[in-house]
Amino acid sequence: MAPGAVIGWDMGAALSLAGGLGVNALIAAELLPEIEAVMVRKLNEQMEGRRNG
Repeated sequence: MAPGAVIGWDMGAALSLAGGLGVNALIAAELLPEIEAVMVRKLNEQMEGRRNG
């Protein structure tokens, strides 16, 4: 996290969590970056809205 913005996830932790949940590592490695991009964008939009609202 940067001051006032989310810049990304800890992918090592995300992959470890996926493995712990029984998700195939190859599938997780393929899908997590796409999911991360959407989540980061949405979180930053929400934070920006709170600053301007």
